[in-house]
Amino acid sequence: MSVVSAPPVSTVRAARTAVFAAFAVNGAAFAAFASRVPDIKHALGLSAGALGLTLLAASLGSVIGLPLSGWIVHRLGAARTLLGAAIIQSVGLVGVGIGVDVAGTRAVVMAGLVLVGIGTGVFDVSMNLEGAEVERFLGRAIMPHFHAAFSGGTVVSALIGAGLSFLHVPVAAHLLGVVVLLLLMTPWFLRAFLPRSVETDETGAEVRSEAGIGAAWREPRTLLIGVVVLAAAFTEGTANDWVAVALSDGYGLERWVGVVGFAVFLTAMTAGRLLGTRVLDRRGRVPVLRVLFVSAVVGCLLVVFGGPVLAFVGAAIWGVGASLGFPVGMSAAADDPKRAAARMSVVSTIGYTAFLAGPPLLGFLGDHVGVLHSLLVVGAMAVVALVAIPAIREPARPRVE
Repeated sequence: MSVVSAPPVSTVRAARTAVFAAFAVNGAAFAAFASRVPDIKHALGLSAGALGLTLLAASLGSVIGLPLSGWIVHRLGAARTLLGAAIIQSVGLVGVGIGVDVAGTRAVVMAGLVLVGIGTGVFDVSMNLEGAEVERFLGRAIMPHFHAAFSGGTVVSALIGAGLSFLHVPVAAHLLGVVVLLLLMTPWFLRAFLPRSVETDETGAEVRSEAGIGAAWREPRTLLIGVVVLAAAFTEGTANDWVAVALSDGYGLERWVGVVGFAVFLTAMTAGRLLGTRVLDRRGRVPVLRVLFVSAVVGCLLVVFGGPVLAFVGAAIWGVGASLGFPVGMSAAADDPKRAAARMSVVSTIGYTAFLAGPPLLGFLGDHVGVLHSLLVVGAMAVVALVAIPAIREPARPRVE
């Protein structure tokens, strides 16, 4: 057994920049599709329930990819795993565009979304693992900043999507442009990822024996962290999938105006992630997340009951409330670097269950009470999170003077 020494500071800093780029690019790719959901719904003539089942395909893909992601990263390394994920994601996005504008069929769209889900899920775990390693070598919490880069990518991409929707640019052309960006950018930033030799503390065999995924599924703390991430993913994912549709359908607004409301949510979430690290350092994970989950509920209520003007204020409050749950959960899962890959794979799998259950649940409720009022289910998930939040408490560490 040999312990791997820390890489040079310049290498870690370069990797930090690369991780920022990975999060931003992945966010842009995700929001490109999410920003066109109202147009896809309209083009295919889908009801709320049918749209929910269509979006479920992406969640199914994620559930397929996530449980395998930790094992794949151990075998191939974060960089090669992420490159493969980006290729799968790109093929899926092209398939979605073809399904909407060429084939005009929901089945082709769903097939593309399965690939998007697989690629996005594996991409997500790979970049979070790389971010956790960079965070460890830097010796300070920066995971929320990485997730802010993801949110920043989604903001820019959502605003572009709103503009393209306003101009009636075909979904296929939009998503093809995103694929070109994804395939050009990914090899560029992967060159600066940490060397494979420093991705684990110990030899690969020992890491696998101490941090097996099966063992992680039996750890109560890991499962409770997963519950917090599940609620956070539901709170964030519900807005990602449904805010634009809810504003346009519920208040009779133009579809592009609904997408602007989605961009407001993303902008506020990005700000929360940029500013949240300092608050976390001063107040700690548990009290901060308690306040934020309550804020998400308040914002959701304003979106549903506040009318077309206050709904945009509510979207901003909701965005701040949804800002830190996911990144803090990822950091908590990676508190022990030797077990980070397995635990993060488990936590991500549990968290992405929200994306599996969310679309059909909201679609079913939308058919019965309207998409706008179906958003109230976010409050129930916030209560679940408040019960499990103590599990993400920081581990005791000796103070370094």
